[in-house]
Amino acid sequence: MILYNVTVNIEKESEAEWVTWMKETHIPDVLATGMFLENRFYKILHDNEDGSTNYSVQYFTDSMEKIMEYQENFASKLQEDINQKFRDRFVVFRTLLETVE
Repeated sequence: MILYNVTVNIEKESEAEWVTWMKETHIPDVLATGMFLENRFYKILHDNEDGSTNYSVQYFTDSMEKIMEYQENFASKLQEDINQKFRDRFVVFRTLLETVE
């Protein structure tokens, strides 16, 4: 199993709007690509000195081929959507992880 983890630091003033948009628009759009089997959405429980909040959005897939297809065909547009809506109000860090058996 491959995990595509997106960690987002969102400013406090935009947090509620961002969470709603993620749940109602962005996550469904990512899942609609057909590249992921399921997702999880977590708030990271620690305080940030600047008052911002961190979240982890996790998407699970069964192959690196699907990750590559997602990155080649879908990621740019979906990332641009969030950049347009929340420009300069968030920082993002993306990580790929593989299940160790």
